[in-house]
Amino acid sequence: MANRSLDYCGLKCPYPILRLSALYHQFKQGEIIEVIADCPTFEKDIKAWASKLNKTILSIENLGNKLKVTIRI
Repeated sequence: MANRSLDYCGLKCPYPILRLSALYHQFKQGEIIEVIADCPTFEKDIKAWASKLNKTILSIENLGNKLKVTIRI
């Protein structure tokens, strides 16, 4: 279960990742974050973001036109 859920539906690239990055300093080590977005490039962007920060993507779930990504910070 996620500690936080962030809904970035309706935001287009690069805003979902920019918003997530802006909140990053508020997250605690080990916290589970769930991010939902409908941007077409979100999966590629979130994978690059997690890799750059050495964070673990626990799951990627397709919800029709949305994507739910669960990350361990």
